[in-house]
Amino acid sequence: MEMKDLYKKYVSDEFDSNGVLTKLEIHVPENFNFGYDVIDEIGKNEPDRRAMVWLNEEGEEHIFTYSDLMKKSNQVANMLLAHGVKKGDKVLAVLKRHYQFWFLTIALCKIGAVLIPATNQLMKKDYTYRFKAADVKYVIATADGEVAEHIEESLTEYDGITEKYIVRGDRDGWVSFDKEYVKYPETLERIQNNVNDDMLLYFTSGTTGYPKMVLHSHYYSVAHLQTAKHWHNIQEDTLHFTISESGWGKCMWGKMYGQFMCAASVFVYDFNRFHSADILQKIQDYKVTSFCAPPTMYRMFIKEGIENYDLSNLKYSTIAGEALNPEVYHRWYEYTGLKLMEGFGQTETVLVVANFPGMEPKPGSMGKPSPLFNVDIVDEDGNTLPAGETGEIVIRTNGRHQIGMFKEYYKNPEATDAAWSNNIYHTGDTAWRDEDGYFWYVGRTDDVIKASGYRIGPFEIESVLMEHPAVLEVAVTGAKDPIRGQVVKATIVLTKEYKGKGDEALIKELQEHVKKNTAPYKYPRIVEFVDELPKTISGKIRRVEIRNNDNK
Repeated sequence: MEMKDLYKKYVSDEFDSNGVLTKLEIHVPENFNFGYDVIDEIGKNEPDRRAMVWLNEEGEEHIFTYSDLMKKSNQVANMLLAHGVKKGDKVLAVLKRHYQFWFLTIALCKIGAVLIPATNQLMKKDYTYRFKAADVKYVIATADGEVAEHIEESLTEYDGITEKYIVRGDRDGWVSFDKEYVKYPETLERIQNNVNDDMLLYFTSGTTGYPKMVLHSHYYSVAHLQTAKHWHNIQEDTLHFTISESGWGKCMWGKMYGQFMCAASVFVYDFNRFHSADILQKIQDYKVTSFCAPPTMYRMFIKEGIENYDLSNLKYSTIAGEALNPEVYHRWYEYTGLKLMEGFGQTETVLVVANFPGMEPKPGSMGKPSPLFNVDIVDEDGNTLPAGETGEIVIRTNGRHQIGMFKEYYKNPEATDAAWSNNIYHTGDTAWRDEDGYFWYVGRTDDVIKASGYRIGPFEIESVLMEHPAVLEVAVTGAKDPIRGQVVKATIVLTKEYKGKGDEALIKELQEHVKKNTAPYKYPRIVEFVDELPKTISGKIRRVEIRNNDNK
């Protein structure tokens, strides 16, 4: 079965005269399962088709075909079934970028157990919270670093773990994943499921409190066809590289469901620390054709000197995770001839807004709404706002099941109802749309600054400040003011060249820089220099922490 046939089996679509997607509908049978209906389907029909190119910093390299993924996932599934894993069991996996994560994800999908991906940056208290909150029964972790130690420390406060598996190593009291799964058969009789069964659970990054648990069904996997084909522009011969550790949702966006449903290949580089030169070298040497990363990494590539690398095989580049500074867009285009195609979505969704193939991107714009959803920008009463006015990005669900959206916040009906009520899902992100229908990101609803009657989003000011050579990182927040209600505050980490030079003269220079490059009322009346910004473990700036510290 060729990719186009697999695609047509589940999707109906329409395009305008420029080839831009205008309609997308997904249809799947009640028993759809990504493991059997995608991986196994391709593995049986095109067993030698390349699925994944994997390598690590130590020089180890593997190329896996779709047949390999089918057989390896069957072995892992048989192992887990023999060890007592059942449909609905919660399995937490801390596997960095190890190829075993792909075997496990597909295996759990086939069994009907629920995967909980987690980052290796978690500490004891993080594991304890996750184990208790999600009723985790099994844990599968890397032997690298201190992951297993932190997990064992947390288990002094949680006794619900049935079995522990260690990957790429051995440890007393743990089952050796790599030695054990190879003992089991490469075939597996299909286990029946419903497409609305629980499949995947993510903990949000928790920028404003304890992480919530985002629960997805099997519908989520097939909805990422849109992400891959209609944003990453994946073709059958694509080698796609998304930079993400397996603990983050971006991994599923860029290295799992949609790419495999397009019968393409994913490139996985198992590294510990990001080095821009190393990544550029891999893109060059392995002839990566499609690439996705956050704007910060593109900025690092530019500083590294991308003109020193042969990126001629790269045909498409996308960007997500944070809003795009137009300067990065222009520099990348100057060096590669590729226009960065920004996209927006959440842990709770697949792609919601994007610059789709065939569209002319506007630097700094998120693009236009996906035809998979009814996306709107509304005021506080849920009324649609006209072009030019800032409001919250919402999805109007109209009483219909939304393929590609989460089922609920697990065990938290209050949070589910707060975010998703009256047939409107509130993203908590704000934006405005221009006359052409392009969306422009402003910030989280909690981050919008209300000063002297103005509503000011932090991103525009941060983008202007980032253009100044003194600014390495910046977070813009609102600080209380007795006259204006709030004033704009910029918390800044200085570049190496300006370290120790954060004086009144530099503050004045930065303020004037903002006044000259955006509306003068947006300039930061307060500027604070710090050594580092408070962040979540996923690297997102915790503006709420800055605000809370200011209000103490």
